[in-house]
Formats: sequence, structure tokens, C-alpha cells
Amino acid sequence: MKSNSMRSNGAFVFRLLVCIITTLPLEVQAESAEHILQVARLNPTSRPAQLKAQIRGDGSITPVTITLRNHVISFGFKDPKQTILLRLDPKETKLSEEIAGTIKPISSTHLHDEVRNTGLAYEDLSLGFLYWPDPVLQGEESLRTRAAWKIDLQAPSGEPLYGVARVWIDKESGGILRIEGYDKHGLLLRRFEIISAQKIDDLWMLRQMRIESFNPGNPAPISRRYLEVLGKN
Repeated sequence: MKSNSMRSNGAFVFRLLVCIITTLPLEVQAESAEHILQVARLNPTSRPAQLKAQIRGDGSITPVTITLRNHVISFGFKDPKQTILLRLDPKETKLSEEIAGTIKPISSTHLHDEVRNTGLAYEDLSLGFLYWPDPVLQGEESLRTRAAWKIDLQAPSGEPLYGVARVWIDKESGGILRIEGYDKHGLLLRRFEIISAQKIDDLWMLRQMRIESFNPGNPAPISRRYLEVLGKN
């Protein structure tokens, strides 16, 4: 069984990636927190793409190929070959895995298992936090000169680690700029922030995202990892 610290090290990373891998050409109006989240949930696979990326940190680099096509985002690894598939549906997401030509759903008992040696867990691919009930719009803030809506999402009763996810969503594009995950006592565990973006084939995409882990109550991060999109594959 994975420890709570392992789960914390993996939370939300790929969820954030698929939300900001492409930004949307529209302005998000503050009708309600739910309306803003509906924009953030919009399918990022409307334009097919295959991207070369890597997860870097703790002296290691793990290459990954990200493919966007037909409402599915796939994350491909090598040596040994493994593909993790995320299907985006209007009201939920579905996670599966392809190994040796066989596709099987990821069961709930394996959601907290680590993916390779990346420090990330399968649950990070689920995008489930965007569907947590009763979101609350906390107002507007500026992040790296970008105007953003700040929304708090209360975790459902079955969530083992997090009490609240705080999300900053770009007002112009609908893309997610930052996520912070807090424990049941309101103490910061994780922060995910977009550091830079890039334009590939006239489409704005992630260049680098920083992932920081915290011991509850200590403002200094205990680890940093970087998720980087290197370009077209």
C-alpha cells in the first residue's frame, strides 16, 4: 500500500496538464463557479496533436509522449512500453491502461499506485477534482499578470487526502493557471503552477509546470518537480 506522502507527491499533476495543454479562444464570464468550471472541463482534444514531454526532478528524467485524439488523451512510456488512456466524457472521465496490446480499466484499488518512478499516481489522470460538487467562486486575482478567477472545491467524503482544491482559472482563455491542494485541516500539501507556455502550430500549449510538495504547516517546499512539453513528437 502506498503511503499518504506518496499520494500527496502525485496528486493533481496530470489533471492540470490536460486542462491547460490547450487553451480556449474565449473569455470566461463570471456567471457562476459552475459555469467557469464547465469551460475548464471542455474537451482539449478537439485538435489532434502528439507532443514530446518529460517529467524532471530528483536527478531523474522520465520521457513521455502525450497524444490528443478523439476525446482521448494518452500518455505513452517506453522500456517497457505502457500507455495510460484518459477518456473525457461530459459528466465523468474514464482511466484505462494498455500493456502488451491489452486495454484494461484502472481499478479503484490501484489508483494510488505510482506510475513508473515519477512520484505520480494513477489518480492524477482522473480529472475528478473538476467535478467535485458545490464549487465556490472566491473572487478574482492576478497571477503572472493574468487575470484569473479563484474557485474552491470541497472534496467528496471518500477523498483520503484532500479537503479542498483551490483552482485559478484564466479569465480570457479558460485554462487553469494554478492548483493548490489542502489537507483536511486546511494546510497546504501541493502547489502546481504554470511557469511558461509556448505556441505550437498556432495553438498555445504548456511549456513548463512546477510541482511543489509541502509538509503541512511548513511554507518551504520539500520537493520540486517539473513537467515540460518539449515540442511536437
